[in-house]
Amino acid sequence: MPEAGAAGGVADSYCRATAGGAGHAALSGPSETAVCVIGGGFAGLATALSLLERGERDIVLLEAEDIGHGASGRNGGFVFGGFSLGERGLLAQAGPEDGRKLYQLTLDAVEMIRRRILRYRIDCDASHAGIYLANWFDDPRILDARQRFMADSLGVEWQRLSPAQLAERLASQRYFGALYEANAFHFHPLKYAQGLARALLKGGARVHEHSRVTGIAADGAGWRVATASGQVRARTVVVCCGGYIERLQPRLAGAMLPIATYVMVTEPLGERLRTALKTGAAVYDTRYAFDYYRPLADSRLLWGGRISIRARGEADVAKLLYGDMLKVYPQLAGARVDYAWSGMMSYGRHKMPQLGRLPDGLWYGMGFGGHGVGPTTLSGEVLASAILGDGADLERFAAWGLPATGGPAGLLAAQLVYWYYELRDWLRQ
Repeated sequence: MPEAGAAGGVADSYCRATAGGAGHAALSGPSETAVCVIGGGFAGLATALSLLERGERDIVLLEAEDIGHGASGRNGGFVFGGFSLGERGLLAQAGPEDGRKLYQLTLDAVEMIRRRILRYRIDCDASHAGIYLANWFDDPRILDARQRFMADSLGVEWQRLSPAQLAERLASQRYFGALYEANAFHFHPLKYAQGLARALLKGGARVHEHSRVTGIAADGAGWRVATASGQVRARTVVVCCGGYIERLQPRLAGAMLPIATYVMVTEPLGERLRTALKTGAAVYDTRYAFDYYRPLADSRLLWGGRISIRARGEADVAKLLYGDMLKVYPQLAGARVDYAWSGMMSYGRHKMPQLGRLPDGLWYGMGFGGHGVGPTTLSGEVLASAILGDGADLERFAAWGLPATGGPAGLLAAQLVYWYYELRDWLRQ
């Protein structure tokens, strides 16, 4: 049957298979630095680069695996404004003025990513074709309300497309119009992460892969960061480990939920891709449990969706997402799935980035799950400014803090919430 055939023979992450890139030597022996950044994902890379761009070049970045190993190198590659906490929730919790400022910081981050791609000549398959929010439900009020709120409350104009206009771009009977975010784009996330690492090296920073941190200890006025084969003495330490923090720092680990999401990539579809998508834009939909997908440079289709408290094997991921794809584009039946993977995102209980400084002086940036590309770049700017003495923007995140997630019970609660909203989506349609 087509699903079984499509799910067979899948490989690891498409991003990893197509990124290439030179490796970076593991930390060896003793080292000293002004700033040690732990974590080679978007948040750690952005923090280090934002420091470097402000003149601090004495930086060591340590990554336990390869650059971009976690969510940063395996995500859907959507680059747009906002946080995992939706816009209405943001303004309700932060207030209209601060909420609008926080949202603007994410838009500024999108433009910073664009500038860095150009400045550092990062070849990351960037497609500046925008992103569609497609309406899954036959209810135009959903788009009416969202468009009006974005314009009136945030000063953001999203273009409205009727069902007929959207059908000219997406050949699916599943959708009922869309909103179009023109300044958004999509890219190859791992190539971008690797490009940031190269920029750090060229700027004088030191980058070490396969350098898992085994301990962080106070050392006089600074810190001693240990790995299996070396150690770093640093004046300042920033932890940016996300869904792979494990037990490195208990206070941070206890405030974070590691949540899995799933992605697959089809075989090259050639002209067949045009039977489904007649646009280079990326797409997501108006459900809580939404699909997200985008055309790739080599005519493949990347498709992501679902969240869970557990990772799945490649064949299971392929089977699930292949079925989701055919619900939207049945004309792609029989297309082979070449890659499928899952990975862990980091969520705070409040669904906002967790940025700050612990009482002992350790800096941290994590909790970007579900909407991380822009906010991780924002995080780098905010943390770098605070480390160098300007904590104004960091203070905007203080209200959310580091509430405990409840360990296994918190994970189960998160899964139940997801199932509830998934059921609500199903009943609504």
